[in-house]
Amino acid sequence: MTAKRKIILSLSVSLDGCFEGPERQIDWHRVDDELHQHFNDELRTMGAFMEGRITHELMAGFWPTADADPSASAPVAEFARIWREMPKIVFSRTLRASDATEWNTVIKREVVAEEIEAFKALPGGDLALGGADLAATFRRHDLIDEYRLYVHPVMLGTGRPLFRPDDPAPASAGGPRELRLVETRTFGNGVVLLRHERVRASG
Repeated sequence: MTAKRKIILSLSVSLDGCFEGPERQIDWHRVDDELHQHFNDELRTMGAFMEGRITHELMAGFWPTADADPSASAPVAEFARIWREMPKIVFSRTLRASDATEWNTVIKREVVAEEIEAFKALPGGDLALGGADLAATFRRHDLIDEYRLYVHPVMLGTGRPLFRPDDPAPASAGGPRELRLVETRTFGNGVVLLRHERVRASG
């Protein structure tokens, strides 16, 4: 039996657990060429990007033409091509259907667990999940198979935490959600990758 594709959440966080500053600032991210190339190597193998509206609009506002800038680094130019060519599933109740004609995009109005599981069973690469709000919805349905958290050596003090007090309780999935640490990696700029897989009951 062919294994299902995994849904993988990759996100940069501060040491105190925030993915953005209070005004959505991400200028504290330490993304140098080494880390950016790592992102490219991981993401080019994906079968699709799954994003919320805000994440999609931020990406679409920059990446379609990023490689046209003569000052763009090689990893930036490469990711622009990866982003344009990658199928994208955007979950939004407000985006117009006509927006799906741009950048290989399909719009979904709701996260339906049964539809996501059926999509995972299709052939192709794993599925990259983007956006903390969308990730919270996927966690509610226990759909995330792997967490790749890139911990940056900075403390924001205030900001938007990835795991919020009002997130759904683990008991909603029948008890604590067990994870297995499968990889750690320290990059030259001090960023540390913590990669955990969701442990699920066999059968």
